[in-house]
Amino acid sequence: MASLDEIRAGRLHKLALLKEAGMDAYPAKVPRDMSLGQAKATFKDHEASGKAVSLSGRVMAVRGQGAIFFVVLDDGTARFQAVFKKDETDAKLFKLFVDAADVGDIVSVTGTFFVTQKGEESVQVKSWTMASKSLAPLPEKWHGLTDEDERFRKRYLDMVMTPELRELFMKKSKFWDVTRTFLKVNGFLEVETPTIETTTGGAEARPFETHHNDFDIDVFMRISVGELWQKRLMAAGFPKTFEIGRAYRNEGSSPEHLQEFTNMEFYWGYADYRDGMRLVQELYRTIAREVFGTTKFTTRGHTFDLADEWKEVNYVDEVKRQTGIDVLTASEKEMEAKLRELGVTYEGANKERLTDTLWKYCRRNISGPAFLTHHPKLVSALAKESKDRPGTVERFQVLLAGSEIGNGYSELNDPVDQRSRFEIQKKLIESGDEEAMMPDWEFVDMLEHGMPPTCGFGFGDRLFAFLVDKPLRETVLFPLMRPKGGK
Repeated sequence: MASLDEIRAGRLHKLALLKEAGMDAYPAKVPRDMSLGQAKATFKDHEASGKAVSLSGRVMAVRGQGAIFFVVLDDGTARFQAVFKKDETDAKLFKLFVDAADVGDIVSVTGTFFVTQKGEESVQVKSWTMASKSLAPLPEKWHGLTDEDERFRKRYLDMVMTPELRELFMKKSKFWDVTRTFLKVNGFLEVETPTIETTTGGAEARPFETHHNDFDIDVFMRISVGELWQKRLMAAGFPKTFEIGRAYRNEGSSPEHLQEFTNMEFYWGYADYRDGMRLVQELYRTIAREVFGTTKFTTRGHTFDLADEWKEVNYVDEVKRQTGIDVLTASEKEMEAKLRELGVTYEGANKERLTDTLWKYCRRNISGPAFLTHHPKLVSALAKESKDRPGTVERFQVLLAGSEIGNGYSELNDPVDQRSRFEIQKKLIESGDEEAMMPDWEFVDMLEHGMPPTCGFGFGDRLFAFLVDKPLRETVLFPLMRPKGGK
């Protein structure tokens, strides 16, 4: 088997043959009347007309020898067969194709449509030209890119060899289109908020930090999609807003977590978490029907139907039912003892982290669809306290396949309460908790001017990853990779 260097040398020789023949191997434009998908859809009409048509695509396979070659082209919309016959194709161009073309090249062919003896819809090539000469080979047909690091590093080759992967990302684009359309139809205004902040608000996560040279200050990449900014818009008099954008968290990678991802957040003035739950339920069902054509899913070992009734799971009651611990009244020592008894590893011994770890132990057996409600106030720094159960808040999370896939609440608009909760987060940061929420005192100033009752909600790429039952990393076009040779 030839080495990669030998293959490249051979293709450089073929590149020289193209130049000698006067054919530009990298032209700015080539003849192309339609996509291959359109060619397949309108084949009968073009076959009947007998008119010449120009098509373009990457050469994915070549079979045949001597006087006839069958070539499979792919342009991302479909695959289509081109037939080169010695007695039908221009003689010089036929020889040039045999001598200088390779699998992996991108070519343009011109000819008439016909059906082969085996019933294959094809184009009978009269002439052809190179669109882009490949100097490196495609992965081996049957094995493709088997090394995971190489697959993500050379994602373009992964998608060339796996059309289903391209279809996945087309579906993901539709996922966000349906989300955007649903919100606009329901009266939400799309907005853009800062991605660089002096304080990170709206979530508990370690941020990426950088330096603003002009202001000579340290700044952070946002960890939420404008939560505290969109709430300012509620105070400004906008009734409904949403944003779909990128967020960044300087945390570890896992099948369900990445450092850079797309999220959607909406804010709805004069609405509470119950209003949000009804809207979110319809949004998820709409996404399921319009993007996937079904409301039934099997993922992460769970099966659920979004068309079913969405039950409510009470955070405090569920933890107590499964572990015997009342997270509202238990001490840190009692929580740590229970986690050790359950064999659960945990980081941080403050009550907020211990409470969250106990819940994560309990959630794994809940398939959903369900709403998790009545979270402890301690783990919900921006949610309004519940009137019917003090110590908990008016928060809801969508539970699917043992995980939270969406988060919302009746937003806290009491400036005194918000200041007090930020003080608690400040103390957590000072004690070394790198994921505690960074206080935003200017946000508290805004609340003192008055923000109407508001419901906020958000979800991100993880929802799509769950619905297609793939690790989050697989559903990102170009996940961040460590440079080759890097530490």
